[in-house]
Amino acid sequence: MNVSADRVRQQILNILLAWGMAEDLAVTTAEAMVETDLMGVDSHGISMLMAYEQRVVEKRVDLNARPRIVRENACTALVDGGAGLGHPVSVFAMNLAVDKALAAGVGVVGVRNSHHFGAAGVYARIAARRGAIGLVTSATRGIAMVPTRAALPVLGTNPIAFAAPARRNRPFVLDMATTTVAANKVKVYDLNNRTMPQGWVVEGDGRPVTDPKRGMEVVYKEKAGGLTPLGGTPELGSHKGYGLAMMVHILGGTLTGASFSPIRERDHGPGKPDNIGHFFLALDPRAFREEGAFESDLDEAIDILHATPPADPAKPVLVAGDPEETERARRLREGIPVPDALDRLIRGICERCGAAYVLS
Repeated sequence: MNVSADRVRQQILNILLAWGMAEDLAVTTAEAMVETDLMGVDSHGISMLMAYEQRVVEKRVDLNARPRIVRENACTALVDGGAGLGHPVSVFAMNLAVDKALAAGVGVVGVRNSHHFGAAGVYARIAARRGAIGLVTSATRGIAMVPTRAALPVLGTNPIAFAAPARRNRPFVLDMATTTVAANKVKVYDLNNRTMPQGWVVEGDGRPVTDPKRGMEVVYKEKAGGLTPLGGTPELGSHKGYGLAMMVHILGGTLTGASFSPIRERDHGPGKPDNIGHFFLALDPRAFREEGAFESDLDEAIDILHATPPADPAKPVLVAGDPEETERARRLREGIPVPDALDRLIRGICERCGAAYVLS
């Protein structure tokens, strides 16, 4: 079924409030999650509530934690997330980075002691809306990527997002995992009972996995096989994709003092928070160019890309950010698709926490 964005937002909010989250934090979280669903990133929106419920039950997350600045100067800050969900602290950190950039040209904010924050592009877009260039990276909770030449997964899906404002065009927004696809994409294919493309997931011996249920077992339960690194398979693999994942972890995890997935998986005791780290960088184009010059030049570059003759006239050339914005407009008109399997899971959460069910 297709569900309006307002109802999806309200459903998320109902559940967060029933779990005991403060209203202002719940509103921020619900808004970030519904924006993710609107952009077609179904792996990181309302479908994350099952994982969040598990964290709540395990007492690993403090739903009422508020961001706390622990180290700061004119251009940088380190923020402690207090073991809360990653959405509120990430909105706070990205806005703080932009504030510093607009005052000093550049702002860099690291976050430690956080949890899953959804889609990185949500936060990069905050910078672009405020006239700044934004870069976002994050460490991850689990281990899912099989490094080049490896049989066992070691790294997470370590996302990276970049956004830059234009004047006439939509912002340029690149939002990606450093694996071929994010781990939660496998979950989406399982919820929709769709065959996965070959090359997303491999067994420990390198054989491809296309059955989504088997993919869920490999990615989330087993100790061999996993997601392929961006740009290759483990045996032929892309050491560049693997290296990019490590770079993202260094910024989002090592720099901020957050945990490294394999070490956390080994040492993690009951009730301990995930201690995920995030990294937010903002640049004010006016520190480099006259006001408006950057945006105008970016418009010209985007225009040239859009004007490139397409191989298929029915499929115009796209620029990063176009698919998400197009999907957002469509879903605002037609609603957000909620597969039956996901709907049943959401109903179950509502029954367990006493939240009103409002999706249908």
